[in-house]
Amino acid sequence: MSGDQRSQSGARQRLLISLPLILFAGLALVFLMRLYGGDPSKLPSALVGKPIPEFTISAVGGLLDKGVQVKGFSTADLRGSKVSLVNFWASWCPPCRAEHPYLMELGNRTDIALFGVNQKDDPENARRFLGLHGNPFFKTGADPKGRVSIDWGVYGLPETFVVDAQGIIRYKHVGPITEDSLKRLEPEIEAAKQPLTR
Repeated sequence: MSGDQRSQSGARQRLLISLPLILFAGLALVFLMRLYGGDPSKLPSALVGKPIPEFTISAVGGLLDKGVQVKGFSTADLRGSKVSLVNFWASWCPPCRAEHPYLMELGNRTDIALFGVNQKDDPENARRFLGLHGNPFFKTGADPKGRVSIDWGVYGLPETFVVDAQGIIRYKHVGPITEDSLKRLEPEIEAAKQPLTR
């Protein structure tokens, strides 16, 4: 083998050895850009602009409001005269605890209806959580196996959807609601009060 052939062979080996490192570095760069430069609350949702999935969920077991069992809800409950917010939450989720005061604020509004979907949670823990922090929800149901959450395209908790009176998903917020995200959520709620133009 000549010196040129050995040189080319060595260059190919170095390229083959460094290729995985180059690919890893590229993927790491993309990940870091998304992590620090992108807004995770703007994850795309294939359901925005489409009707809500058909579902029925039962109540969180033993959850009472003024001595009366709180009812679950279904697709039909989200169609009516008001804009609905559907919040997916759990007592074991730290960001859900952080957003809860803002949900209490939203739950006091009369122009919207706030619904809760308690995902993969122990009913006793869910009742304790709402008893301790307050129940902001007009209705809240249990999704013990996460099937409803999957149908809604939920990535993780918490997530909140804005649904217009016709049952069309108009906006999806990923992550906890904060003071800043309330400012972004408000125009989406107002827009959902207007009929969609096609």
